[in-house]
Amino acid sequence: MSMSVGSESGGEDQLNSEINTTPLVDIMLVLLIIFLITSPVVLKLQKINLPQEVNQVVKTTPEDVNIVVNKDGEFWWNQKRLADTNELFEFLKKESVKVPQPVVHVRGDQDTRYEFIGKVIYTAQRAGIQRVGFITEPPDKG
Repeated sequence: MSMSVGSESGGEDQLNSEINTTPLVDIMLVLLIIFLITSPVVLKLQKINLPQEVNQVVKTTPEDVNIVVNKDGEFWWNQKRLADTNELFEFLKKESVKVPQPVVHVRGDQDTRYEFIGKVIYTAQRAGIQRVGFITEPPDKG
C-alpha cells in the first residue's frame, strides 16, 4: 500500500499568486476605530466666540472713495478708468493725508478673480488708507 502526497502533475507545486487581503482589512478596521474614537477629542479645542455677521447699511458721503473692479480686472476711480495700480496708488496717497481720512469702498464684480481685489487692498494699505470696506448686494429675503 502506497500513499501519494502532493499534486498529480509530476511533483511541481503550483504557486498561489493571489494577495491575501485579510490582514489589510484588519488594519483598516483598526484604523477606522481609532479615528472614530479620537476625532471627538481632537474637535474639542479652545472655546471661542466667533464673530456674528452684521450687515450695515452704508451711509455714503461725498468724501468716500469708490473703487470699482470689473470681472476683467480693470480699476475705476468713481467714473474714471485707471491704467494700473500705480495710478490707483497716486490717487489713494492724496486721499490718505486728508483729515478725517475718507473710507475706501471696493465694489468687485461677482466674477472678479480675487487677485484683482487683493491688488486694490494691497495698494490701499501701501498708500496708508486705514478703512477699506466691501460693498455687496443684500441677500434675497424669500
